[in-house]
Amino acid sequence: MNNLILRPETPSDYRAVEQLTREAFWDVFKPGCDEHYLIHIFRSHPDFIPELSIVAEQDGAIVGHIAYSHAAIVQPNGDRWPMLTFGPLSVRPDCQRTGVGSALMHFTLPKAKEMGASAVALCGRPEYYPRFGFRPAGSYGITDADGQSPDYLMALELHEDALAGISGVFCESEAFFSLPPDEVARFDATFPPREKHVLPTQIF
Repeated sequence: MNNLILRPETPSDYRAVEQLTREAFWDVFKPGCDEHYLIHIFRSHPDFIPELSIVAEQDGAIVGHIAYSHAAIVQPNGDRWPMLTFGPLSVRPDCQRTGVGSALMHFTLPKAKEMGASAVALCGRPEYYPRFGFRPAGSYGITDADGQSPDYLMALELHEDALAGISGVFCESEAFFSLPPDEVARFDATFPPREKHVLPTQIF
């Protein structure tokens, strides 16, 4: 994508990023969305990694954003093996499928490695993330809290054999689960009104 600038998010970007995230996820996984509220509260959470909160800017407008956070693999003996996760990865709807998301991925994964991360795991679209090297988490012995390894749970080694001998349950930050519907609704009311729709592709 021409004229795309990738740079760290700054406080002056916060509202624009939240608006972008709302536009990108509205009605995607459920009627409306809560990802914009997640970004809003995440910035003050200790698991959030400011250095890996990156925006994509084109012609002075923010068209994409990615946020990383600390995560862990909880091994059978209870030990926590630290790793990273990311999300939401947001791209403005009219800029989707133009390379913005790929640019953010290719920019941030090496940066995460430079910062000392050994591996990244996520819950995401299995048809999209393998192009960046992600593999089914089950191939590493990584499961969700129910002991399952669904297709959407994936992992990437940032160093060769980083996950060798590591198995257990993938645990994201508690912030992902601290999204009370009433608080989400109050926050969403600070944006222009938008109708919610129930769609057959939604998973919730």
